[in-house]
Amino acid sequence: MKKDILAVFAIILIVAVIINGTEIQSVDEYYLTHIDDITPESETVFISIRCDTILENYDELDENLRSEEFVPPDGVILPTTEYVLREGDTVFDILDRAVRYNKIQMEYQGIKQNSFGSVYIQGINYLYEFSCGPLSGWMYRVDGEFPNYGCSKYVLHDGQNIEWIYTCDLGNDVGAEWISNMGGQQK
Repeated sequence: MKKDILAVFAIILIVAVIINGTEIQSVDEYYLTHIDDITPESETVFISIRCDTILENYDELDENLRSEEFVPPDGVILPTTEYVLREGDTVFDILDRAVRYNKIQMEYQGIKQNSFGSVYIQGINYLYEFSCGPLSGWMYRVDGEFPNYGCSKYVLHDGQNIEWIYTCDLGNDVGAEWISNMGGQQK
């Protein structure tokens, strides 16, 4: 009996030491506390998320989304924010980290669910493709250029600037004229 009590006490002591010495966090806590500890040696990138074009096309916006909760008065969902660049990070990786950290809703289609071979961003902050007209949806540019391939294929480098922009006119309203010249939508 004494051995059983000692064994139970030893197990309780071991469990207490493990629990006390181990920091247990939820996914949200992890992203909020370890998102990007920027040091002078860190390579970084910048990201912003904007929906300014909706402000000029508000009458086309789905009535259920006509609220500052979805479309901020200045069109800025996420101001330009700096994130640590990890080896192999893509535009999608940084977007995913940024929306998780800032608790911004995002929905995407995985690589295997579409014919583009890249992640496709369906919606950010409840603004989806076609939410503001038949030519609306999300696009990205890096350092002022709209790449001709998906966001999970674009590997980033130190100092680059990513902009996620909502278009209401197949990119013409945000400076992506090459898309309309091709006759197709960027995915």
